[in-house]
Amino acid sequence: MEKFQKLSGIAAPMPLVNIDTDMIIPKVFLKTIKRSGLGVNLFDEMRYDRQGNEIPDFVLNKPQYRDAQILVAGDNFGCGSSREHAPWAIADFGIKCVISTSFADIFFNNCFKNGILPIVLPQEQVDLLMKDAEKGANARMEVDLEDQTITTSDGEVIKFDVDAFKKHCLLNGLDDIGLTMEKATAIDAYEERAKQSFPWA
Repeated sequence: MEKFQKLSGIAAPMPLVNIDTDMIIPKVFLKTIKRSGLGVNLFDEMRYDRQGNEIPDFVLNKPQYRDAQILVAGDNFGCGSSREHAPWAIADFGIKCVISTSFADIFFNNCFKNGILPIVLPQEQVDLLMKDAEKGANARMEVDLEDQTITTSDGEVIKFDVDAFKKHCLLNGLDDIGLTMEKATAIDAYEERAKQSFPWA
């Protein structure tokens, strides 16, 4: 998993509340078990009409937000079913940080396992960041995970909280497999001892 340390990028404003995982990636795209290729279908039913044409008014179709790496969203982001394809699609599109007042628990935890930093802030701070994001491509935000700060395009600094273990995993690019592989030496030693003690196993 790619390390997340410091991000400077365009933030896209999406003030809708209760954006569920079916809105993030509709169930028709859940047949794959690959983490790549889902970005094109992120928010599919909001991005495209029934003929497959882009809907110009949707935020990620606007020229200034096509390369957005930060999403400032409304309350209760990622609710609905527990599909891990939702953070896969977000990451594949190129979004590395989602900011909201609240997230659904399963989606929130899945983000960390897929290299995405979900940040929970009070409503007034989300409103401030939403307004900053509305400035478009010229307004870049900086997210510093080590310092746990967000810096707006005007230089205003906002502190955020993050679980220490989840922070460690993101800073070091460790998903569940990576965490296991950190213990590879101990695992190999155990296997060797078990082989000697229980040769019939």
